[in-house]
Amino acid sequence: MVKHVTFFFVAVTFTIFKLSAQNNSNLKYVDPTIGGVGLILEPTRPTVHLPNSLVRVYPHRKDQLDDQIAYYPLTVASHRVMSVFAFMAFSGKPQDTAATRFTYRRETLTPYYFNTTFENPGDFIEFTPKERSGIFRVTYGNGQNRYLRLGLLHTNGNLNLEGKRVLSGTENFAGMKAYFYAETDADLTAAPSSSGAKLLLQTNARVVTFKYGVSYISIAQAKQNLQKEIPGFDLEAVKQNARSVWHKTLSQISVEGGTEAQKRVFYSALYRCYERMVDINEYGRYYSGFDHKIHITNEPFYVDNWIWDTYIALEPLHMILDPKKEANKIRSYVSMYEQGGWMPSFAVVFGDWPAMVGNHAAAWMADAWFKGIRDFDVNKAYTGLKKNSLQGTSIPWRNGPATSLDTFYNNKGYIPGLPPGVKETVKLVDTVWEKRQSVSVTLENSYADWCLAQLSAETGNIADRDLFLNRAANYKNVYRTDKGFMWPKDDKGEWIEPFDPRFAGRDYFTENNAYTYNWCVKHDLKGLMNLMGGRNAAESKLDQLFREELGMPKFRFWTTQPDASGLVGQFVMGNEPSLHIPYLYNYMGAPWKSQKRIRMLLDAWFPDDYSGFPGDEDGGGMSGFVVFSMMGFMPVTPGIPVYNTGSPVFNKVIINLPNSKTFTVNAQNNSRTHVYVRQATLNGKPLNKPWFTHSDIVNGGSLNLIMSDIPNMDWGAGVNDAPPSAMEYRPTVK
Repeated sequence: MVKHVTFFFVAVTFTIFKLSAQNNSNLKYVDPTIGGVGLILEPTRPTVHLPNSLVRVYPHRKDQLDDQIAYYPLTVASHRVMSVFAFMAFSGKPQDTAATRFTYRRETLTPYYFNTTFENPGDFIEFTPKERSGIFRVTYGNGQNRYLRLGLLHTNGNLNLEGKRVLSGTENFAGMKAYFYAETDADLTAAPSSSGAKLLLQTNARVVTFKYGVSYISIAQAKQNLQKEIPGFDLEAVKQNARSVWHKTLSQISVEGGTEAQKRVFYSALYRCYERMVDINEYGRYYSGFDHKIHITNEPFYVDNWIWDTYIALEPLHMILDPKKEANKIRSYVSMYEQGGWMPSFAVVFGDWPAMVGNHAAAWMADAWFKGIRDFDVNKAYTGLKKNSLQGTSIPWRNGPATSLDTFYNNKGYIPGLPPGVKETVKLVDTVWEKRQSVSVTLENSYADWCLAQLSAETGNIADRDLFLNRAANYKNVYRTDKGFMWPKDDKGEWIEPFDPRFAGRDYFTENNAYTYNWCVKHDLKGLMNLMGGRNAAESKLDQLFREELGMPKFRFWTTQPDASGLVGQFVMGNEPSLHIPYLYNYMGAPWKSQKRIRMLLDAWFPDDYSGFPGDEDGGGMSGFVVFSMMGFMPVTPGIPVYNTGSPVFNKVIINLPNSKTFTVNAQNNSRTHVYVRQATLNGKPLNKPWFTHSDIVNGGSLNLIMSDIPNMDWGAGVNDAPPSAMEYRPTVK
């Protein structure tokens, strides 16, 4: 009897300890449904995966308000672009087409596990992942005729049932192939309607576990991935592993104070920051879409990022949290350059997807280098970046050799725009929607070339520095001083008329108008403010950005500017080119205005509900801004290793650094109304400027802010208090 009591006591104690550990984990704040209804464009997806892992799964439906699920992909091949292999389980009438949708009653969604209960007859589906594999468990309701269904999401491929408990498949997509190998713990029989493109499988079992591995190499490799990662059918063990991985990951940052809603927003955003890039190395081998070969290496190979979106905040965040992984990502990019001949634009699994504009890998790599992340071949990286800049095309959504537009840019220092009504003459330019985006391309190339100028000296290419600094000043060629706006020019050097800075579409700008791109000179804010008439004039112009009328109803405005969501005046919270703008008052002697704006924008546009993102969440692109801003600081110019202070929403933030040190932000008297920095110290010494360095973080220490409901208009207001951003500035690493 005593033994039984002792066992009972131990079991209860363990259960209490386990529940306590779960309640103390930051995981309890993560809600994958936040942002699940897109304001205008795409919603977030409640993706279940391990941090930066190959396998990513979510219920496929329109958005979080849709009460029907069509299927679960065996993995997302590229974020928001494509998935492969459709899995579904159901009972009742045979449904052999992936177009059939099933109504669900309730679901549980976490980063590491989901389950779904369907309405009638109550079928219950669970899933949890490993890095290259996953496991579903299906518990059927009371319905007759129990089925598993597998289908292809692209036109070519085949699916096979081998015996009664082994399945495999191949799917062709985007010029490459995906493979899976699966096993079940119950017998399956193929229905007569099954074919090479779909498998409808019947079972007599009430509970069926379906585990699988995914590969981009072969079915045999998929089988190996599965056997290494999920040797048995124990879903609970896989689930606990996934939960443990996420618990450790989200424990890198701890917060105190703030509301429960703010913690939900913060940790949900931090979870989003680990969806990409993904490591597709499969135990010593990986298939590269950049040369269509299999490579033998134990190094990770990271793919699937949209650098136009992620260089701003996502990659800088990981330079703090995991610099080793960041170096691995950059080494992957350098390998892609060696394999494909160009430094990638958007490095997705099937190769370079030349989306958007700019050469932003230059900013990313310069930022890493000057933050002390140097475990990559910087000379080879520089060679590839330089080739992109001088020999590649900058036409939106295109890659390859330079065109006549690029030759013009190299000679004249700007991309020429076409006057209204003039027909496009360059074949590669999309004439339906993307157009030339002439002003944006000029501005983004200017910044990238400034970053190249900094790397040129670091790689011994001293002669290149003046070349790239001259090109970095090209932004001045499209600033019209008499109008106070970035403005398109034609090929004769004349300002294009008629032109309204509010209404410009993609002829001249990328996803935004001149009001946003007025501020996209991150590398030379000092020079930009001089063009605007000095700090005071620039401050007034920035004030007006948040107050300017649209000049038309929103529905009309959004017909040409659908990405310009989360509007405050003409400021666009919902698109990445705006993420740095609220911090620009720090450069103008009015940091208190940045503090006020940042807190207002976080409160207004990032609630803890389905509408929790004001625009597309591009795989961490916007979530990085949320994480940084809620902690109280943000990088403005990747390539310059400093952070602008803002207004933290928490009383205390502790970043547990990978070097075993900590960096702490303390915000005394912080509240929803006390948003202003009254005074500050850094490691016990007075801090009278609204910025600090990357070294201040990685060396460990504390930033202490005393907050107030009354702005301190003197703090950080001096000309010499402004963060560095000037053509002549040269970043260094301590």
